[in-house]
Amino acid sequence: MSLARAAVELFLREGNLLKPGDEPVLQQKRGVFVSIYEYPVRELRGCIGFPYPQMPLGEATVKAAVAAAVEDPRFPPLNYTELAKVVFEVSVLTQPEEIDAASRKDLPRKIRVGVDGLIIETPHGSGLLLPQVPVEYGWDAEEYLCHLCVKAGLNPTYWLHGRMRLLRYSAEVFAEQTPGGKVSRTDLV
Repeated sequence: MSLARAAVELFLREGNLLKPGDEPVLQQKRGVFVSIYEYPVRELRGCIGFPYPQMPLGEATVKAAVAAAVEDPRFPPLNYTELAKVVFEVSVLTQPEEIDAASRKDLPRKIRVGVDGLIIETPHGSGLLLPQVPVEYGWDAEEYLCHLCVKAGLNPTYWLHGRMRLLRYSAEVFAEQTPGGKVSRTDLV
């Protein structure tokens, strides 16, 4: 989606939020994450989003893109000259649903690596990993659960014993091939 790049370009140039178009797809309420990567090394440069469908996709994409560029606390704000050296990836999410398992030890068998994104919600914190993350790092389902716990600031094996809700969602992922270049849908598996 070139909407993410256009939103960041306008914000960095003028300080204004882009008004998304009125195409029907942009009016649907959907969760979305925008990831920004250095090109060509694919080092993460920012990633922020909304896991739940709380606003129209167009508005959510604009807000997530700007936040990924200038508000991700892990990175300094992106500057305008860096736009020629980064690519944008937009993950459009389905509604998260709780994963039910008779035993916690059964959870890895319920997770489809490369298909399921995961959210953990606990009294001590929450965390989210996009479905492409375990594929990029070569994790199996158990490693995926452990890294999700770490992302939430928890012990890696919290998923085995802690009080939590575990949710899954899937994502359609669209990515620029080169900075400002062709956008295509990415197959995760």
